[in-house]
Amino acid sequence: MDYTKKFLLSEQDMPRQWYNIAADMPVKPLPMLNPETRQPVTADELSVLFSREASLQELNMTDRFIDIPNEVLDLYKIWRCTPLVRAYGLEKALDTPAHIYFKNESVSPVGSHKLNSSIPQAFYCKAEGTTNVTTETGAGQWGTALSYAGKAFGLEVAVYMVKVSFEQKPYRRNIMQSYGATVIASPSMSTRAGREIITKYPNYAGSLGTAISEAVELARTTPEKCKYCLGSTMSHVSLHQTIIGLEAEKQMELAGEYPDIVVACFGGGSNFSGIAFPFMRHSFADPSLKTRFIAAEPSSCPKITRGVFQYDFGDQKGYTPLIPMFTLGHAFAPASIHAGGLRYHGAGSIVSQLAKDGWIEGADVDQLEAFDAALQFARAEAIIPAPESSHAIAVAIREALKCKRDGVKKTILFNLSGHGLMDMASYDRYLSGDLKNSPLTDDELHTSIDSLEKII
Repeated sequence: MDYTKKFLLSEQDMPRQWYNIAADMPVKPLPMLNPETRQPVTADELSVLFSREASLQELNMTDRFIDIPNEVLDLYKIWRCTPLVRAYGLEKALDTPAHIYFKNESVSPVGSHKLNSSIPQAFYCKAEGTTNVTTETGAGQWGTALSYAGKAFGLEVAVYMVKVSFEQKPYRRNIMQSYGATVIASPSMSTRAGREIITKYPNYAGSLGTAISEAVELARTTPEKCKYCLGSTMSHVSLHQTIIGLEAEKQMELAGEYPDIVVACFGGGSNFSGIAFPFMRHSFADPSLKTRFIAAEPSSCPKITRGVFQYDFGDQKGYTPLIPMFTLGHAFAPASIHAGGLRYHGAGSIVSQLAKDGWIEGADVDQLEAFDAALQFARAEAIIPAPESSHAIAVAIREALKCKRDGVKKTILFNLSGHGLMDMASYDRYLSGDLKNSPLTDDELHTSIDSLEKII
């Protein structure tokens, strides 16, 4: 059979700008608020935590495209452009009329999409005279990415890794250390936030909210030398990730198709934004386009499908600005599922506004369905996906089977945000029958949400 499996772009085809969806949104997101004054945060206030350039990008609501620095483009060339792949094997296994494509972000040196933002964030910090950066990580992909980016620009890196992932994923930790980073299990005794949490909950397995509190606290102690870098949720992170979708646009043109459905897993929103936003801008401009944008999240941490739209903190201790988000409450303690990168209580302000306005729909996936989908994909396409990415695969399979049931051909595009070769302990537990679902009860949900201060 004569067909094209991979749709490739050259380095010369790599986008030179990121796409800022805020400029085109029919309804702009509400502003983040200073928790003390309850006034919109300024770039000066954000710059205490983030680099100045990242702070300006965070608040930019007018420029549709923002130039990518040459120093960043040079490092992007290590692995970009990434392939767009037609999943013929999966289509055959499902016996579906759907055409399934995936953007393969797992080919990056650290195995995930996270380098797309860690490199520019590290570059901006270095350019502004910063010597140290700190961050949190769940499953380890973001911590790994920042560890490499920090080393590339001569920065010292400290990573607070959620304790359950620190224990479940030792090789992720080793990779960070190999790049020169210091990795601390969170909650830790090295910060006031960590000590308070450990004292109250001695056996607490940690969460991204907790790890963020620790990293932010460290950055705030010496803001003139140390900056905080974030791997998801914030608008500047989503901006950097749009290189994924901008490439995918060109590659879908090469394939002669346009997606009816765009799917990505959803933790704070970075890889979802990256694949979805460049296509979503066409839906804004052309009402005849009926593309669906689906955020696939774990049923144990379902902020889009079951959360509330509310101002909330991005961390457990309340150190961050107040963010207008779909949230389960910043004190929410997610179950210890293996998709550690999706164990986050809230969504970014832009994706939250888009979900509120009906542009994004959520789909929740049980842990066992995600791993079942992962093995279906691996056996059909030869790539073992990250547990996070497996949520997107599960939803893509659902939609492909609907096409089979209804006798309708649709084009489905999903983002393979990373590979699972560092997650084989979780596959071992699944294959041995030792994994289980962790459903979120209504009582647990309401206990967390009801504790939120009602600001809007």
